[in-house]
Amino acid sequence: MAPGPQFCTDITPECLKYTIYGYRPNLGVNAFFVAFFAVCFAANIWLGIRYRIKGYAIALALGCLAMVLGYLGRLDLYFRPFDSIPFQAQVCCLIISPAFNSAAVYLMLKYLVELFGPECSILKPKQYTIVFVTADIISLVLQATGGGIAATAGSDKDMLELGNNIMMAGIAFQVVTLSIFAILSVLFLVRRIAARPVDPLSGTALEAWRSMRFRLFLFGLITAFTAIYIRCVYRIAEMRGGWGNHLMKDEIAFIILEGLHNSMMLIATLAQTALHPCLLFPSLLGPQMKSSTKA
Repeated sequence: MAPGPQFCTDITPECLKYTIYGYRPNLGVNAFFVAFFAVCFAANIWLGIRYRIKGYAIALALGCLAMVLGYLGRLDLYFRPFDSIPFQAQVCCLIISPAFNSAAVYLMLKYLVELFGPECSILKPKQYTIVFVTADIISLVLQATGGGIAATAGSDKDMLELGNNIMMAGIAFQVVTLSIFAILSVLFLVRRIAARPVDPLSGTALEAWRSMRFRLFLFGLITAFTAIYIRCVYRIAEMRGGWGNHLMKDEIAFIILEGLHNSMMLIATLAQTALHPCLLFPSLLGPQMKSSTKA
């Protein structure tokens, strides 16, 4: 007779099928992601202190920290696949981490609108930060609450389903927020292009638009946004069946889809760190940034 979960003391294939994932997380892959996001965390802390970028640096640093803690939980699951604590840690941390990356993206639109023409924007520059960061916080709270409920539900299927549904609501809310942000960004671009014949770019705005460094920054911003968006849509598809669904227990299929999640967050974080605004276009953040860069 096959062993039940209550009799599992050794990590065997027969016992692993009783875990949420049905197998042991990959040791090497998860160790790589711990190291990668730890380096990005340190880089963003240093850039934030060096160039005095508080909001952007804090958002990215928190996102990296959440990823590090999440993948440390995965590493712990390799050694303790039957323990609920590392599972709870990785659920909560990996679910909420992209909300911090998206917050960093939202913060940048304010400066772009101020630079290229507030009159072409539907919202005032400061309203982008207020509206979208507030929405991001709501999404973060929903995802964290749902993740906490699901992670501590144990064998209570009703609580597990409740936590899963709250998490999905948070991620869906994040997708809606990202979609509205994208629409408003495109509308601003279209209206600014349409206004060029009567209000051509000049001064700092013209200098920025012609700068390859600034275009690299924009490329990084768009790349990060796209990666975060793909990740959120994927998470909804993944969570539809709840924790321990057949997709999670199909190791090959889940590794492919989980690889998509991992790679999207790696791409987003790499783009936001390597193509950092303080490195490519410091004047975007005003006189304080300029003086810090020259120091």
